[in-house]
Amino acid sequence: MGCSSTDSDASKAESKTTLVHPGQVIDLSYWNITLPQDANNDGKPDQIKTKDIQAYTHDDYFYVNDSGEVVFTSPNVAVTTANSKNTRSELRHMMRGFDTRIKTKAPKNNFAIASHKNADAFAQIGGKLNATLHVDHVAVNSSKPELKPTYSVVVGQIHAGKDKVPVDGFGYGNEPIKIYFKKYPNHETGSVFWNYERNLPKEDPNRTDIAYPVWGNTWENPNDPKAAGIALGEDFSYEINVYKDTMYLTFTAEGKETIEYAVNLADNVDPYGNVDSKDHPQGYTGDWHYFKAGAYNQCNGGTKHAFWGTGCGGTGDWETDFKNGDYTQVTFSKIELSQGEKR
Repeated sequence: MGCSSTDSDASKAESKTTLVHPGQVIDLSYWNITLPQDANNDGKPDQIKTKDIQAYTHDDYFYVNDSGEVVFTSPNVAVTTANSKNTRSELRHMMRGFDTRIKTKAPKNNFAIASHKNADAFAQIGGKLNATLHVDHVAVNSSKPELKPTYSVVVGQIHAGKDKVPVDGFGYGNEPIKIYFKKYPNHETGSVFWNYERNLPKEDPNRTDIAYPVWGNTWENPNDPKAAGIALGEDFSYEINVYKDTMYLTFTAEGKETIEYAVNLADNVDPYGNVDSKDHPQGYTGDWHYFKAGAYNQCNGGTKHAFWGTGCGGTGDWETDFKNGDYTQVTFSKIELSQGEKR
């Protein structure tokens, strides 16, 4: 016997109530997301605001899988933000929450370290981001396999704010930490490492990323890390804990050694205790900061940039690119924000 219209309506209503959004898995009260698409045709990647992301899902780029985890996917070739050639399906920390009277770049929407001269004006001093994830896929096609960023994805970072005019030598929009996973197509496992970017103007040749190992290799080493690395689909966790001026990092995975680092973001001493004379002598003291988490694809279709032009495959058509492996995908079971704590 066929369903009546009442039965059909009830079935539809039940189906809608059982749908799971990422916001039901992860607390997204203090996040927005940038997606690798331009659905509104404004020439920029779509950004889903904090109030809208609470019940938002995207079937391809941001959704909940059958295991109740949140999946972030980003193709190699798609629309990108103004300051990057790389696509992303990535959360951006919004400390204002739902209070949009506070502007994105305002102090009350960002955090500072304790040595910032106006630290008390910010939403908080320091902060902590905890995440548990596994990488499902990284790009597998590239005409520039020798480049360091090729075959990699950034799964978490602190971003310093970019100002139109730098103030007191700060405001360049650099990153004191980006957490990478990189795996060559023919390797058994991939490597996890993190990069510190010297806090210098873009035109300064010393403004480079310095890589520090976690499991496996750093990005300049083309050897297969094998048992020392992390496999696709293998869970690992990171904690970025900024307390006062110090950034404490902790990386854990089952069966792996726990890896810890500490670096003072108010000076130019590296995590090994050595002075880096090429870095800003005050580190990131005068910057405003925010966390990011998700899939920031480091493979793009460009070839002109000597360092970042990874020449990765891609057509811009999602179905084709997915079939050809020209994308990255990261699955998170945990993303949590909290206050920074002394370690």
